[in-house]
Amino acid sequence: MKAQKVDFDVVVIGGGPAGLSAGLTLARARRSVLVIDSGEPRNAPASHVHGYLGREGIAPAELVAVGREEVAGYGGEFISGRVTAVKGSVAGGFRLVLEEGAAVAELRASRLLVTTGLVDELPPVPGIAERWGREVLHCPYCHGWEVRDASIGVLATGPLAVHQAQMWRQWTDDVTLFRHTAPEFDDEQYEQLAARGIAVVDGEVTALEVTDDRLSGVTLAGGRVIPVRAVVVPPLFTARGGVLAGLGITAVDREMAGQVVGSAIPTDPAGATSVPGVWAAGNVADPTENVIGSAAAGLRAAAAINADLIAEETRRAVAARQGVDNTRDRLGEGDTSMAHGQTPAENDAEGGTSEEFWDSRYGESERIWSGNPNTVLVREVAELKPGRALDLGCGEGADAIWLAGRGWQVTACDISGVALAKARRHAATADEGVAERIDWQRHDFGTSFPTGTYDLVSAQFLHSPDDMPREKILRAAASAVAPGGVLLIVGHAGFPPWETNPHPEVHLPTPDEVVESLELPDGEWELLLSEEHERIQTAPDGQPATRTDNAVKVRRRV
Repeated sequence: MKAQKVDFDVVVIGGGPAGLSAGLTLARARRSVLVIDSGEPRNAPASHVHGYLGREGIAPAELVAVGREEVAGYGGEFISGRVTAVKGSVAGGFRLVLEEGAAVAELRASRLLVTTGLVDELPPVPGIAERWGREVLHCPYCHGWEVRDASIGVLATGPLAVHQAQMWRQWTDDVTLFRHTAPEFDDEQYEQLAARGIAVVDGEVTALEVTDDRLSGVTLAGGRVIPVRAVVVPPLFTARGGVLAGLGITAVDREMAGQVVGSAIPTDPAGATSVPGVWAAGNVADPTENVIGSAAAGLRAAAAINADLIAEETRRAVAARQGVDNTRDRLGEGDTSMAHGQTPAENDAEGGTSEEFWDSRYGESERIWSGNPNTVLVREVAELKPGRALDLGCGEGADAIWLAGRGWQVTACDISGVALAKARRHAATADEGVAERIDWQRHDFGTSFPTGTYDLVSAQFLHSPDDMPREKILRAAASAVAPGGVLLIVGHAGFPPWETNPHPEVHLPTPDEVVESLELPDGEWELLLSEEHERIQTAPDGQPATRTDNAVKVRRRV
C-alpha cells in the first residue's frame, strides 16, 4: 500500500515481526502509523518459523504477509524502501530521508521506532553462507527438532563453544565439537564433554562437503572429512542501526562469557533509546531474541510510544485550557527564543528584572519545555568521553539530566530560581546517580559566572527578551573551556515563519558572526562545526513548519 501522506504520528523502520507487531498495536490505538520495509528479512533463508504459538511452522514470508494484512486492516500504511538519514528531534518532529526510487523522498514523524534487525556475520569457511538456514544452524530452539538424532558438528570459535555443544546434545547423542579456531579447552570442559559423549576434533575446518544438495560432512585442514548432517556456527550478530547515527545513537558490543557476540542499540526495557522520541525493538536491540520475542518487544515499544504521545497531548490540552501559549513547549528544552512575541522594549516597559521575568515565565505551568535534551547537543556530544560539563541556561534541566545520565559531572546554571527548583525535582526522578552528578547554580550571566574549567561548555538557545550581553557571556564560556575541551553554541538563525511582527531591533547572528564574536586567539582553537540547519517545528495552528537554527562547535587545543 502506498502512503498517501508524509506526516505520521509514528514511523516504524523495519517490517519484520517486531515492526509489524508495533504497527498493529499503534494502528489499533488509532494512531497514524507508517511501516517502511527494505524487503531484506534476516530469516529469509529459513523454511519455517518455530516456537511462535499459533503459527508454528509458518513460512517467514507468509508470516510477514499475514502481518501486513492485519496492520493494513486497521489503517496502517506501508512503503517499500530504505531510510538513508534521520534528522530532527521530538520537539520539532523527526524528518526521514528515503533512498532514491522510494514512493516519497521525505517523511515526518512525531515518534520513531526502529526494528531493522541484525545481520548474521558468519565464520569465513567456504560453504557456510550457502547452507545457512538449511543445514548450517545456530539456534537449537529454532531448528533443533528438525535435526533431532542426526549427526551434528559444532564449529568452535571462542569460549562459548562448549556451552553450544552441550545445548545441542539435548537433541541428539551424536555431537562432534570441532575446535577450529577456539582456544584450548581446560580440563573441566573436557571432562564435561566426555561425560556426555561429545567428541572433540582438533584442527581447522576449511570447507563443507555437500552431496546431492545435502550437507554430508566437514573438511579439515589436513584433508580429512568428518561425516555430519548439520553444522552449528556462532554468527556475529551485528545490529542494523546505522540509520540512527545522525541522531547520535550507535550500537554497542554485546558480550557473553567474555566474548563479543554482536552489537545492539541500547534501550530501556520498553525500547526507549537515549534520544527522546526514538525507540528500538527486536533484534536491533536484543540479538538473542527469537521471532515471537521480537513481536512481543514491538508491542511493548508501541504501547510506550502511545503513552508518550498521550502525555504530550495531555500537556498541550492542559495548557490550552489554562490559556497558556504552548508554542514554546514544542521548541525543545533550553529554547529561550522570543516565541511569546515580547520584545526587549516591551519587557523593560513592564518594569521587571530579568530574574522576575523568567521566574514568572517558568511559574506559568509545571513544565514549560518538552522535557527532552536538545537534538544538536545529543548529536555532537554523544561520542565525547564524559568529564566536567557546564550547561549555561539550563532551564528545567533536560540537557543537564541527559549529560549526567551519560556519566558527565554537570554544573547547570540559570537565572531563574523557579526553573532550578523544577530541574532539581526532575533530576530526582531520573536514573540512580543522576541527581548526585549535577550541581545546580543560579547566575545572571551578565553579572556572575560559574567558576572553574570544563571539558564541555554548552550554550543552547541562549536568547532572552531582555538586554542580555550574549557576546560577553559566550566569550566567558570560551574562557571556561579546559584544554582539549569543547564549546558548543546553538541558537536561532531567524524568527519562526509564523511570526507576524519580527523584531528589527533584535539581531540573530550567523555562525560566522558567532565565531568572530568569541575573539578566539589564533592557533589555540580548532573549529569543528559552523552550520545552519533546518528542523521541523509545529506552529501555533498545529501545522508543521521549517525553522532555521545555527550551531558552532570549537575545541581548545591541548
